[in-house]
Amino acid sequence: MDKEKVLFDHFPPVTTQEWMDKITADLKGADFHRRLVWKTDEGFDVMPFYRKENLADLKFTADMIKLRQAGTRSDGATIQSPGIINNSWLIRQDVYVYGYEEANREALDLLSKGIDSVGFVISDPESVTETDFDILLRGLETDRTELNFISAGNAREILSCLIGNTYKKGLDPTVLNGCIETDPLGRLMVNGTLCIPPGQGFDYLAALARDAEPVPGLRIVQVNGTNFVNSGADTVQELALSIAAGVEYLHQLTERGISAGKAASRIRFSFGTGSDYFMEIAKLRAARILWSLVRDGYEADNDSFRMEIHCMTASWNTTVYDPYVNMLRTQTEAMSSVLGGTDSLTVNPFDMAFSVPGEFSRRIARNQQLILREEACLDKVADPASGSYYIENLTSLIAEHAWGLFLETERRGGFLESLKNGSVQKLIKESARKRMIDVSKRKKALLGTNIYADPEEGISSEKLRSIKFSEPARGTDLIVEPVTAFRASEPFERIRNAVNRASKRPAIFLFPVGDRTMRRIRAQFSSGFFGCAGYRIIGNDGFATVDEGVTMALASKADIVVICSSDAEYVQFAPAIKEMLKDEVITVIAGNPPDMDQLKALGLVHYISAGTDAIETLNYFNSLLGIN
Repeated sequence: MDKEKVLFDHFPPVTTQEWMDKITADLKGADFHRRLVWKTDEGFDVMPFYRKENLADLKFTADMIKLRQAGTRSDGATIQSPGIINNSWLIRQDVYVYGYEEANREALDLLSKGIDSVGFVISDPESVTETDFDILLRGLETDRTELNFISAGNAREILSCLIGNTYKKGLDPTVLNGCIETDPLGRLMVNGTLCIPPGQGFDYLAALARDAEPVPGLRIVQVNGTNFVNSGADTVQELALSIAAGVEYLHQLTERGISAGKAASRIRFSFGTGSDYFMEIAKLRAARILWSLVRDGYEADNDSFRMEIHCMTASWNTTVYDPYVNMLRTQTEAMSSVLGGTDSLTVNPFDMAFSVPGEFSRRIARNQQLILREEACLDKVADPASGSYYIENLTSLIAEHAWGLFLETERRGGFLESLKNGSVQKLIKESARKRMIDVSKRKKALLGTNIYADPEEGISSEKLRSIKFSEPARGTDLIVEPVTAFRASEPFERIRNAVNRASKRPAIFLFPVGDRTMRRIRAQFSSGFFGCAGYRIIGNDGFATVDEGVTMALASKADIVVICSSDAEYVQFAPAIKEMLKDEVITVIAGNPPDMDQLKALGLVHYISAGTDAIETLNYFNSLLGIN
């Protein structure tokens, strides 16, 4: 007898309607969609639960699910998401090449500690010579290690030196794997210009592709989707624009006589993985589906069009204050990348935003991946998200919306033309604006920065000087409007940095009075709100009388007094407190009292509440206190 059937016979089936009836009863009249349906940043609705029946009509994944349920395809192979062979991935770390001897020693050290993919970031492209490359790759088992090269130029020289070194080691270049990460479209987008016209850049790429024919395992183009997400783009935009950039490269290379299959086999995609756990898993699965649709359009074979994905933990959500939280962020991001089926992964060290990562932070970044592989065994199951009703639906939703945006970009003339006419920049800037409103209003949490900040966290003057803030590209030779990568925490960090540099640290006196429950809630809120700026918080349990509180407030020498009570009681307490404090301090009300106009007429003009724009308001209070 079927054991599974016996097991499930013990549980009577429950219909979707029965689930909905129970939810409706528990909501007690509240609107189901407003309370339980999640509206994503990308603009589509996600239901609170999904059932098997929800898989039947998915636009982008239904056929694939049916094949998986059948178990095998005609040739006997197990059905998986397009492009996923297994769930093994390469653990990558980058080495900055300022000196070739030192970079070689560092690479060998990393390889002895569990890394199997190395990225060499070459600071001076003009330094690339055969002699230097022989030093750089000395002792490296180049037939067993993925080699990646990032340089602002001289890609053909890098390729020539790499092939030459391989022959010197007695190896066939076909054993090499990795990427020379050229991305002229990405550089144009970020810098606003290129050292040569885009057309000549594509000519150079085509020549590089021909030079690379002896090395079939080497990719020569990397579409840096990380540029989009780190500039504020949402998941759908990152995916759609990355596919559009990939298609632009296909178009430009095929125009120059390289077949679509060969061109595709030279392209790698790099995505930035954020903290939205399930969304990031679904994004990578959707990416492979969309690239398979591009393949169908070119009528190319599966192998040449296999999408190779590199993931990198995003910098958009990293923070300077409470920096160890960055480890928690990158751990979930690494898991999302792996469960989504990435081929290689870079976990950025937690301290990248304010220092040159040292041995400790780099070791932690390596070990985060080693734990996922060696202890969590996440490499043992191919496409582990397959069959999850929720993730399958999320995958289809992302694919559908990203495909629509991709087609819209194509109708505008493709990625390059959309970059030239500014539509790409407009899209990203609008997304970044919306996301930053949520950060500023603290709807989107940056733990330790805009919520649960530690106002007592110290920061050295050296660290203050080394914080890396975003700066837009400037110049008189800009071809397109540049897109600037930034960290969402930067405005809060600038506020705190100004406070840290001030001659006197501002003090906040909390004045809880009236209703015990509401005054405690409002005091906690106010402490967290002003704590984001690093102000000193003077807390109190509450005052029985206004006179008692005012006496303590004046004695504290605080710069700002925050009255914390219920909305209905402010008109009773606040005018008297304001009159007694006079203009010696700034008086703030925590809440949205119905008598606000009456209170404002009495000089109580400062308010904070859950909907307050924290960045704008804290900058305003800094200006009132003479802090620039």
